[in-house]
Amino acid sequence: MSDAFTIADADHAMRNWSGPDPGRIEIGSEAHKRLFCRMLLETHNPYKPAVIDWPQLSPEALHRVTSLPIWDIAVQTEGRASIRVQTFAETVRDPLLREALDMDGGEEARHKVVLSKLVEAYGIKLAPEPEYLRPKDPEWAWMVTGYSECIDSFFAFGLFEVAKRSGYFPPELVETFEPVMQEEGRHILFFVNWAAWYRKNLPWWRRPAFFFKTLAVWAFLIWERIGIARGIDAGGEAQDANFTLTGSGAVGIELKPRELMELCLAENDRRMAGYDPRLLRPMTVPRLARLARKLLPKG
Repeated sequence: MSDAFTIADADHAMRNWSGPDPGRIEIGSEAHKRLFCRMLLETHNPYKPAVIDWPQLSPEALHRVTSLPIWDIAVQTEGRASIRVQTFAETVRDPLLREALDMDGGEEARHKVVLSKLVEAYGIKLAPEPEYLRPKDPEWAWMVTGYSECIDSFFAFGLFEVAKRSGYFPPELVETFEPVMQEEGRHILFFVNWAAWYRKNLPWWRRPAFFFKTLAVWAFLIWERIGIARGIDAGGEAQDANFTLTGSGAVGIELKPRELMELCLAENDRRMAGYDPRLLRPMTVPRLARLARKLLPKG
């Protein structure tokens, strides 16, 4: 029983957090940095992938899980993310920010372990993993990882909820995998606040270059996803990555694009709701989704 209470307390703490210092927080200030760094550090969930008790699945549920075309790209994405975050952390001198980045990188590495344990438990065959190389430009790689997670997590939140509602994932598997989904929400919350804080603290003459670097990151991510939509990943490997747009049907409920956007927006808001309202929220992808929702037919 005590273990159950400990798990419940850790889960609640991961989703609900407010900074101890009251009052308005100026974006870019030392107080702002403390707020988003302490958020990440103090909402860490200490679960251990090696001791996760993966639930036994019925033959039908096992087939549904193993047939999803996401496991190769998911494992490789987390492998790249962890080395990118850890490499960028090594360039940071600020002790608190470095501690938070180390935590972020460690959690990304843990996500890869979780996925590896899942595919091992259910006998999912993966393609050989590539070598995860340290990036030559750590800041660029960190920004690519952060903005990429802002895109992918937004849609993953909605698709995970679809799978939950449809029963595509058994409740036990949903409960087991849920902390990973919430951690991604914490990561993008941390990243967008870092980006705003970092931009504010740059000398005025460096801000235009950072602005254009941000645009270049977005252009790269859009181009990358165009390639993935054609079935080719960044390394030239064939992938089925239309899953973001077609995945609602694949996990048990057919949703129109407008309905999917509405669900992703609702889930994004729900997962961000428990954190200090003075923290900035990811805005770019939700704004684009709201625009798309207005333009898409209701039928």
